[in-house]
Amino acid sequence: MEFNSLTAVSPVDGRYARQTEPLREYFSEYALIRYRVRVEIEYFIALCSIPLPQLADFDSGKFEALRDIYRNMTAEDAAKVKEIEKVTNHDVKAVEYYIKDRFKEMDILKWGEFVHFGLTSQDINNTSVPLSFKEAMEEVYLPLLQEVLDTITSFAEQWKDIPMLAKTHGQPASPTRMGKEFKVFQVRIEEQLRQLSALTYPAKFGGATGNMNAHKVAYPSIDWIGFGNSFVDSLGLKRSFPTTQIEHYDNLASLFDNIRRINTILIDLSRDIWTYISMEYFRQKVNKNEVGSSAMPHKVNPIDFENAEGNLGIADAILTHLSMKLPISRLQRDLTDSTVLRNIGMPLAHGIIALNSLKKGLGKLILNEDAIRMDLERNWAVVAEAIQTVLRRENYPNPYETLKALTRTGKGITTRPSLNSSIILKLQKT
Repeated sequence: MEFNSLTAVSPVDGRYARQTEPLREYFSEYALIRYRVRVEIEYFIALCSIPLPQLADFDSGKFEALRDIYRNMTAEDAAKVKEIEKVTNHDVKAVEYYIKDRFKEMDILKWGEFVHFGLTSQDINNTSVPLSFKEAMEEVYLPLLQEVLDTITSFAEQWKDIPMLAKTHGQPASPTRMGKEFKVFQVRIEEQLRQLSALTYPAKFGGATGNMNAHKVAYPSIDWIGFGNSFVDSLGLKRSFPTTQIEHYDNLASLFDNIRRINTILIDLSRDIWTYISMEYFRQKVNKNEVGSSAMPHKVNPIDFENAEGNLGIADAILTHLSMKLPISRLQRDLTDSTVLRNIGMPLAHGIIALNSLKKGLGKLILNEDAIRMDLERNWAVVAEAIQTVLRRENYPNPYETLKALTRTGKGITTRPSLNSSIILKLQKT
C-alpha cells in the first residue's frame, strides 16, 4: 500500500500531517541522519582546528564545503546512507562510510580516517538527538506556545474589569474578574517558561565508555576533556561528564518534565474554558459551513479545547515514559534507550496539534457579558463573605453564624439580601 496521509498508521503523520510537517526537519529518519552527519562533520573540523598533527595541512578553506554536505543534504542522500546500512547493519557506521564516500568525491579521502576518530555511536546519537530536540523546541514548539500565551495575555488585559461569579467546588463563590482568571494561566505558563530557559540541553561525548580512552592513547598530550567540553558547547549543548557509554539523560528528563508541566497547565485552561462555554460565559464564532453535530443542527461544540486536552494528555503520557525510562540503563549501557529515544519528537507533535487547536479555539471566543452579569444577579448570597468579614471587624456578635442563617435558606438569594437594623447600622459605620 502506498504511504500517504490516508494510509499512515499514526495520526501524527496522517490526519494531522499538515500541522506536524515542520517537525520532519528535526525528527524524521532523514533528519536524524542529517544531524548525525552534521555532528560528524563538525567534529572533524574541530579536530582540524586543534590541530592534530596529521590534520595540520588540511585546507581550512574547505570547511564550508564540508558543512555543505549536511546543509544541502537531501532525502535522496539519506537514502544512500540507508543503502549502506543494509550492508553494515549499523546506522551510525553507515553515516561514517557515507561521509568517507563524500570525502573521496572531494579528493580529501587521505584524511578520511579522522571521521568518527576515537568515537562510539552514542557520541553521535547522544549529541544529534538533543541538538535536534533543542532546535525543534526553539524554532517550532516555543514560538507556537508563545502565540497561545500572547492571546491569553491579551484576554487578561482586555477583560481585567469584567466581574464574574467565581465557582469553587462548582458552587457560587466570592466574585472574581474574567481577566484575572486568564492572568492566572498567563503567570503559570510564564513561570514554567522561566524555569525551562534555565535548563540546558545535554550531550554525551566521551568515547566507548565515557573516558576518552582511545583519544588519550593516540594523543596523550592533548586535553581531551577540555576539547569535548568546547566542542559540545560550540553546538549549543552542555556536555555531561562523567558518563558511561551513553548520556545519563537526567537533564533531558528535566526538560521533558518541564514541558509536561506546561501541558498540564494548558489542560487545566482547556477544561476551564470548556466549562465557561457550557455556562454560556463564552459564545463561539460560527463558521456557517461547519457541522457541530451529525444529528443536532443547532450545536456549536467546543471541539478545539477537547482536541487540545486529548493531545496534551497523549503528549504527557509519552513525556512521562521518556523521563522515567531513559535515565535507567544496565551497567555501562544497554540498548533500551535507542528505540525509545526515536520517539522524542512524538510529544512535541501532539503538543503542536494541541497548541494549534488552542490557538483556533481561543480565536473563536466571544465574551457573553449578559450571561456573566445574570449569573451574578442570581447569586447575591456570595456577598456574605464580605459582610461577615466587616462585621467581624466591628465586633458584631456571631457574624458568620448570622450570615449563615441568612444565606443558607435553601431557596437561594436572587436580590440584595435584607438585613436587620443592627447589621445595617454596623455596615453604615464602615
